[in-house]
Amino acid sequence: MTANEMPPMATPRVAAGALFFDDEGRVLLVRPSYKKHWDIPGGYVEPGESPRTACLREIEEELSLTTALGPMLVVDWAPAEHEGDKLLFIFDAGTLTTEQVEAIHFADGELTEWRYVTADDLEHYGPPRLTRRLRTAIASRNSGIAAYAEHGKAL
Repeated sequence: MTANEMPPMATPRVAAGALFFDDEGRVLLVRPSYKKHWDIPGGYVEPGESPRTACLREIEEELSLTTALGPMLVVDWAPAEHEGDKLLFIFDAGTLTTEQVEAIHFADGELTEWRYVTADDLEHYGPPRLTRRLRTAIASRNSGIAAYAEHGKAL
């Protein structure tokens, strides 16, 4: 079969983000300067880069933190209108220490602020699909079982 005979296949954009927590179980959200809503630290995977490596790179670029990542919590099939197919990974980044919190610095200007938010308040910070995805990731962390989701909802 030649390249011209190959059936069409999905070529999704791939992104990876980190779920950080505080001692009270709240989630760290960041406010990107280029979005109308809050998000978690992370970004798009570059060619040849793994989602995990991209996530670590984005944490360092956005927050000026070098940290370890725990397990993947959720992978979400999340096509978006005007953006096409997306495959989004969320990794458990654990609980930030006081020293790490004090070291957060927005080096590249992509982020303007950060805060911890309870799971119950997530819908006030982002679109429903993001709220569903984050709640699915929190549930995965609590259960110890990674989830596959579509549009943020675990299947």
